[in-house]
Amino acid sequence: MSIIELLASLALLLVPLFFYLTKNSKSKASSKSNPKLKSYPLIGSSVAIFANRNRFIQWTSDLIQNSPTATVVIRRLLDDSRVLTGNPANVQHMLKTQFYNYEKGSKARRTLFDFLGNGIFNIDGDSWKFQRQVSSHEFNTKSLRKFVETVVDTEVSQRLIPILSTAAANNTVLDLQDILQRFAFDNICKIAFGYDPAYLLPDLAEAEFAKTFDEAAKISSDRFATLFPFLWKIKRVFNIGSEKRLKEASSELREFARNIIKEKKQELSNKSSLETVDLLSRFLSSGHSDEDFVTDIVISFILAGRDTTSAALTWYFWLLSQNPEVEKEILREIKDKSESPVYEEVKDMVYTHASLCESMRLYPPVPVDGKVAMQDDVLPDGTVVKKGMRVSYHPYAMGRLEMLWGPDWEKFKPERWLQGAGDGVNTNGKWSFVGRDPYSYPVFQAGPRICLGKDMAFLQMKRVVAGILRRFKVVPAAEEGFEPVFISYLTSKMQGGFPVRFEERAN
Repeated sequence: MSIIELLASLALLLVPLFFYLTKNSKSKASSKSNPKLKSYPLIGSSVAIFANRNRFIQWTSDLIQNSPTATVVIRRLLDDSRVLTGNPANVQHMLKTQFYNYEKGSKARRTLFDFLGNGIFNIDGDSWKFQRQVSSHEFNTKSLRKFVETVVDTEVSQRLIPILSTAAANNTVLDLQDILQRFAFDNICKIAFGYDPAYLLPDLAEAEFAKTFDEAAKISSDRFATLFPFLWKIKRVFNIGSEKRLKEASSELREFARNIIKEKKQELSNKSSLETVDLLSRFLSSGHSDEDFVTDIVISFILAGRDTTSAALTWYFWLLSQNPEVEKEILREIKDKSESPVYEEVKDMVYTHASLCESMRLYPPVPVDGKVAMQDDVLPDGTVVKKGMRVSYHPYAMGRLEMLWGPDWEKFKPERWLQGAGDGVNTNGKWSFVGRDPYSYPVFQAGPRICLGKDMAFLQMKRVVAGILRRFKVVPAAEEGFEPVFISYLTSKMQGGFPVRFEERAN
């Protein structure tokens, strides 16, 4: 019997058992009040995993919140054990103290390779270190920051605001999540390789490059989510179904990127340097001319910048709609700034900064991130980790831990990030931002892999918030009592989108 036949037979035997056990345990498995984790011989807790497949983030968050150590071990099929933790000491151990013992791992790299190749978010060791050094140098230049400011301001003033103004005038309902994704995609493509996909236009039409990128990201994410990884591998071998489409989409993306690289190389051969200051031009001008290298790294940056800021802002505007007192304070701060605030003014939007941090505490763009142990280890809370075991830290759960945020953790409260004159911090009557250590709040990762684009993300988000709220009130169009559902692919999203109306503010 071939290995494929053997695996198929195993699946046929297990699936009926899954449905039987799931039918009898589904309500218990998905209950927050009773998040006990049952484990069975051979299949481990796969029944509970299957029962909670549509709310995996929330379910595992419940488990962590109810664990005395904020850590749980989940046993999957054939004793494939995985650790999920919200314990800051464990997070620091993984991301800093024992950084070189916790890598992406070969399974994760293979899962994302067709999409990301050997890009910075899919590699370890010396290759990662080299890409990190190259990228870090470029991200720390003032000229890139200025370029980002120009790109974002242009997209806000020439595309975003006119579309919202038209919607306000016509009382049109728009999906704000879709609008923000289009906005972010245009921005990151311009910043990453100087290409404008023109995704945020009045007709809100599909852009081929954006659609292809979405498909590749979604199918790659589904590979991680499946309970039976061998199924996508079989489809990949036979080049059928979703795996066939992923292969096509990845090929199209790379072909598109290579054409832009060739154009820029041709331009560079005719000049001593490129006039454009996008990341691709910078890499090429610095002598990094290998097409695969620059293609992989640019695609990685598009993935990082495309959905993270749009996800953060979608949930941010939802929270503001539910907390008018916070919106009022943000408006007061915005009105103190110029129409198109310069970098220094954006930096001084302390309350807005705190409100964005608070929003991402509750709804992080990347709710779970995993590593693989290269050697046996013991986490600071005593959890035993075996070589090859997957260990994930859980920002979504960490934002809900009473031990980190107090009994009012459910409340959207920017003030928990601030101190005022009355606290003895300053005497000018203004707020002072007080950050949390990155291991208690790992929304931007932490340690050597901490997000290079963090400052760029805050700059972009504050410009969008100021641009929209200065002119419009964002009003959810859903029925009263509607509660949005948090879902996650490679990054988080609001299930079904975020339908809203825009109301012009009186001057």
